[in-house]
Amino acid sequence: MSPADSPSADRIIGDILELHAHCGVLGQDALLPVLHAIQDRLGFIPPDAVEGLAHSFNLSRAEVHGVITFYHYFKTTPPARCTVQICRAEACQSMGGDALLSHASQALGCGLHEHSHDGGFALEPVYCLGYCATAPAIMINDAVHARVTPARFDTLVAKATANAGEVA
Repeated sequence: MSPADSPSADRIIGDILELHAHCGVLGQDALLPVLHAIQDRLGFIPPDAVEGLAHSFNLSRAEVHGVITFYHYFKTTPPARCTVQICRAEACQSMGGDALLSHASQALGCGLHEHSHDGGFALEPVYCLGYCATAPAIMINDAVHARVTPARFDTLVAKATANAGEVA
């Protein structure tokens, strides 16, 4: 589907609100499920949607904004094409995780909780991927990788970049 054929964010949000209203669950307690549905469909919650959501739930913009910013899951900017999560738990740190994070930050051109300049990558911490015996571990999108060295990191990022190009 080309971007011209895809529904607008406003239409998607309108459909989500309509679905929840039709199911009889559009009271204030439905704000979180609606925000989750928006995040799941769009990958983020557009800041310009806050006013309409506030109106739909009979809340102030500040209340809706407060809920969005309180929960770390909710994002207010479009997601990067690839998300790199580097394990920050003790086992991974003891096996070179700090050096790997430093390398990743330099290689991607961004720090934790930031996007690369081209928007292709987001760098995020994660606290234990369950690969402690094969540390350090990272996750690129949904794929976990263990025993990651800086050289292996570069290879994995190059592969992710190539795969992202195939999808786009």
